[in-house]
Amino acid sequence: MKKPCILCVAITGSLPTKADNPAVPISLQEQIESTQSAFEAGATIAHCHVRNDDESPSSDPEKFLRLMEGIKKTCPDMIIQFSTGGRSGAGKERGGMLSLMPDMASLTVGSNNFPNRVYENPPDLVDWLADEMKSYGIKPEIEAFDLSHIHHAALMHKQGKLIGNLYVQFVFGVKNAMPADKDVFNYYVKTVERLLPGTEWCAAGIGANQIIVNEWCIARGGHTRTGLEDNIKLDRYTLAPSNAELVKRVVEICDKYERPVASTQEARQILNLNLVL
Repeated sequence: MKKPCILCVAITGSLPTKADNPAVPISLQEQIESTQSAFEAGATIAHCHVRNDDESPSSDPEKFLRLMEGIKKTCPDMIIQFSTGGRSGAGKERGGMLSLMPDMASLTVGSNNFPNRVYENPPDLVDWLADEMKSYGIKPEIEAFDLSHIHHAALMHKQGKLIGNLYVQFVFGVKNAMPADKDVFNYYVKTVERLLPGTEWCAAGIGANQIIVNEWCIARGGHTRTGLEDNIKLDRYTLAPSNAELVKRVVEICDKYERPVASTQEARQILNLNLVL
């Protein structure tokens, strides 16, 4: 049997609004219900942001706690991954929810350009976030927006700032950052295999790149991410009706390549997370 494919759903992010697509879940209840539908469709990781009532991003630990409790209740054993991304806060505020001890959290180990600003990840903040994750037993998902981020993650692993088997996610298609380029994708995979043997990897594509990158990952034996955070459309003219529908089309690609969709237990085993008995 081919290796099971782990599907991550990025349920809301910090940017999409209901004006962009009415299906974008904003309230905690909407997010919990959307995550449950995506979970039932095959997603095993929930990548979580939280929002304020005006749809702006938040880093409020209380909101993260309530979201985590809701997902645990409705999606048994699902892997919960908090975002420490820079759109939701500044400085150490970005890691203020890590004491809640989710299964995973995102960790971007370097800076890069975003559409209208620089996504700043200074070394002292990166080291602090990594140390917090290590202290609370949280598995980082290394967010690689650039080749240098893979190299720096390997250095941090060598230095003991990151421990255990890593999980690296490549991000393609953010405006002013790395485009979705197949040759670059293949080189990223080769670089991870060379610098971090045995490391599991996945990738996310932004906008129309989402489904393209999904297929690259599945065909190459990696894992992948979908969801309304990254893409609000099924095609150029059709809004995605839900996170679950985006998950379902990735499941179809898994079927095409005869990759079984990982169960929560399989995903936890692949990622060396605590198994829920």
